[in-house]
Amino acid sequence: MLKLENVVAGYGNIVALRGISLEVNEGEIITLIGANGAGKSTTLMTISGIVAAREGKITFLGKEIQNKSPETTVKMGLSQVPEGRHIFPQLTVQENLDMGAFLRRDTDGIKKDLQNCFDLFPILASRRSQAGGTLSGGEQQMLAVARALMTRPKLLLLDEPSMGLAPLVIKQIFDIIKEINRERGVTVFLVEQNANQALQVADRAYVLENGTITLSGKAQDLLKNSDIRKAYLGI
Repeated sequence: MLKLENVVAGYGNIVALRGISLEVNEGEIITLIGANGAGKSTTLMTISGIVAAREGKITFLGKEIQNKSPETTVKMGLSQVPEGRHIFPQLTVQENLDMGAFLRRDTDGIKKDLQNCFDLFPILASRRSQAGGTLSGGEQQMLAVARALMTRPKLLLLDEPSMGLAPLVIKQIFDIIKEINRERGVTVFLVEQNANQALQVADRAYVLENGTITLSGKAQDLLKNSDIRKAYLGI
């Protein structure tokens, strides 16, 4: 579904990605783990077209998308939930979700997906007229995910969904990620510093260090890897 081949990207004189290659197959949950500053968020933003790829190739559903606009990638079925959520705080929950469907014109489909989001996140249904900025951190994360689902994505990019959340809320978020993937058929590419949680829900994983992929394999195998356990799981 998604393939990166020798992708180089960065900011000004800083090179954040140093020729990374990875792939995401349809139906999978893939996670990219690594320390702060490793280039995880840059990877997602380069896929989405927010950061320019200086070298290499990115293909999605068989078409090259490197340096395509974010609007173009969203229309193709690729949607990102950014680090820090970035909901519209002054808009209501309903209005935030409407913004997720901004590029769509299928009125009946939008209504159906809106109800699906409220079924997936009942707390949002009860707060649909409440300003997004007044929600708790966990509720804002749910809103950010629901807004992305309103684009009807084939591939969902999630950037640090557990950041700043309490342990019980983190578990709830990861349960929802699994449901989105298994019950709703959305492929997920998850960037996460909470390596333990990420590896427990993922099918496969990549390890990113200083802009380079240093290890990859089945998530359960990486959970048992002594180097990974020491470096990222604190065991």
